[in-house]
Amino acid sequence: MAQCEQVLTPVDGVVSRMRALDAALPARDGVAVFNRVYLAVTEAVDRRIDAGLFPDTRAAIALDVRFAERYLAAVDAVSEERRPPACWRPLFAFRHHPGVRPLQFALAGVNAHIGHDLALAVVDTCRTLACEPVDLEDEFDDVGDLLLSLEDRIREELTPGPDLLRITDPLTHLLGSWSLERARDAAWTAARTLWALRGLPDVAGEFTERLDTAVGFAGRMLLTPLPH
Repeated sequence: MAQCEQVLTPVDGVVSRMRALDAALPARDGVAVFNRVYLAVTEAVDRRIDAGLFPDTRAAIALDVRFAERYLAAVDAVSEERRPPACWRPLFAFRHHPGVRPLQFALAGVNAHIGHDLALAVVDTCRTLACEPVDLEDEFDDVGDLLLSLEDRIREELTPGPDLLRITDPLTHLLGSWSLERARDAAWTAARTLWALRGLPDVAGEFTERLDTAVGFAGRMLLTPLPH
């Protein structure tokens, strides 16, 4: 039992940090909106790890923690008045905008975290475990399936009812313009590309920078203020 608790400490640590953010941030804060839905998925991953449901528990823990740390590093950067990655800047810039709806905040956070952070987290994990991306594919897919539940949770909790969300509502257009599943597939391709480029640091750095910028641009579009 003591050994199990020691193995799970890193996951418990990121969960604790997200719970602390949830308690500290105002409910309407855009970062708080994303944090709540991401916390729920991270807790679900933690429960699956406790139950031994991943093919490789060590790999699942490493990937989950490296992934969460990317988001938490962006939060730390802002709190310390440093610039976060470009993919996260729209969410932090618009987090208090009255014209942005909670659903948009959630989608922008997911866009940044899946579109940019997930690929880098796979590479981080490969370096930590001295393995190849293909060795993490099962864990990536299992974590990815839980991430897809994030989209379901967002839609259930944050999407207005059918009497409010009509075809003419701009939010309807936003819902149809972004897909978590496509973003996850793109993240896997980006991770494999970055791993293949690890011997070319200049090219890998340029690829990472372009990915960051492109994901940030998509996030800015997702946060376009809408009429209520």
